[in-house]
Order: sequence, then C-alpha cells, then structure tokens
Amino acid sequence: MVKQERAARTRRSLIEAASEVFAEAGFAPASLGAISARAGVSNGALHFHFANKNMLAEAVEAQAAETVARITRAARERQGDSLQAVVDATHDLMDTLARDPVVRAGFQLAADSAARATPPADPGPRVRWRHWVEDSLRRAGHRGALAPGLSWTDAARVVVAATVGLQVLGAADASWLRRHNVTRLWEVLLPRLATRRDLNTLVTSGTRPSTATPARDHPQPPPAAR
Repeated sequence: MVKQERAARTRRSLIEAASEVFAEAGFAPASLGAISARAGVSNGALHFHFANKNMLAEAVEAQAAETVARITRAARERQGDSLQAVVDATHDLMDTLARDPVVRAGFQLAADSAARATPPADPGPRVRWRHWVEDSLRRAGHRGALAPGLSWTDAARVVVAATVGLQVLGAADASWLRRHNVTRLWEVLLPRLATRRDLNTLVTSGTRPSTATPARDHPQPPPAAR
C-alpha cells in the first residue's frame, strides 16, 4: 500500500510538472529531463510511469478533460438545460484555467497536436468543452430558450469561438481570464442569444463566487494608479 501511494504521488507530480513545462515551453521544445527535474524525480522514475513525452501529454489532457467534465456536469446539475448553465460553466472554466496548470496545459496542447508523434487517443479538454457547449445550446434551443430565428449551431459556434479565444489570450496574459472580462463577454452575447422573456433573469457574472487565484506563471499587472 505504501508503494502504491508513493507511485501515485510520483505520477501526480510528473503530470503537474509536465503541465508546467508544456505550458511554458510548448510540447516540442519540452524535454523529459526538464520535466523530471521539475518534479524532483529521476529520469528512471519518469520512464517507469511514462514511456515517452507523448504519453505524458495524453495524461495531462486526460486529467484536464476530467476537470472540464466536472465543471460542466456541475453547471448542468445546478441550472438544467439553460443558457445560465453555459454562463456559469464559462466562469468556472476560466477560473480554473487561471489557477490550474494541468487544465491550462491541457487546452494548450490542442494547438501543439501537429508536433506530436501520434494524435491523442481521446478528446482533449478543448474538444470536450466544444461538444458540451454544442449539446447545451441544442438543448436550450429545443426548449425555446434561444432568440427567435437563431439556430443552436450558430449560437454554439459563436460561444465556442469566444470562450476558446479567451483561453488562448489568457495563456499569454492571465488578465483575460478575470471574472469581469467573462462577464463583459456575456453582456455582449446574451442579448443576441436569449429570448426577451429570459434575458432579465440571466446573471452574466455567474451564479457562483469566483475561486480563481492568479496563476504562478502568469504574473498579474500592478493595479492602475488612482
């Protein structure tokens, strides 16, 4: 049991270290030596758990995708098949991207897929997010929660493009992930997406308090002088 717990800790440390290195350097330049050094383990211990860098990337993406699944599942359990569920999930996702290097790297690895020896076997977090947004807006459309004349497919394209755009911008500048920026996004989008009946009941700032903290590898700018 002690050996199993130690092995699980080592695996977690390697995934976290790989996430940080992938997020900082990208997949191709990242080296296994840098990852093992960041994790504080030997190269032999790394190879015991992961035969190559591609397997490490898959593990990062899988853990990030699990986190995205928890976020989206919780939003739907709270808000059902509504636009509010999508708003809430977006806020929770951006909060998580700001503080969780594994989720941040999992999204960024989608952009590095061409550099990988083999494509990932399972959908990464970005694909999981897109599929959930599409499914959520399809459900909202079927229950009459979208603006008249708006197809759920068009709505989904806009929401996915906008939210993934925040994620990409946030990889270089974490201020893009701040709650007020996500709120402004929904203040612009919701009047185009929602029915007049629902618009006044939707909360653009989300229905849950922020849990984000500044990401370590994305220092925040100093507050503006007053």
